[in-house]
Amino acid sequence: MREDTIKRILKFTEDRDWDQFHSPANLAKSISIEANELLECFQWSDTDYDINHVKEELADVMVYCIDMLDKLKLDADEIINAKMDKNEAKYPVSKARGKATKYDKL
Repeated sequence: MREDTIKRILKFTEDRDWDQFHSPANLAKSISIEANELLECFQWSDTDYDINHVKEELADVMVYCIDMLDKLKLDADEIINAKMDKNEAKYPVSKARGKATKYDKL
């Protein structure tokens, strides 16, 4: 994500003095709530959905994730790459390619 986008998100929160409400627990709840609103876009159909509504709900999830990264002083690239290292080890291409099987069943 571009730095100017991240700064815009953080400024939005700062300008409204909402950081006081952004405990890690509250942000985790908000991420979950927004993720469920994203899921609701697909409630009755995997193919018939409103892409604009999907984009709005996905953006809400991502904004709260940026707020949580900031609150916990975490680096997105660092934590994502650390998790990808684990995922690549758990799901080697030779065993996982084309399969939806959980890692412990490969």
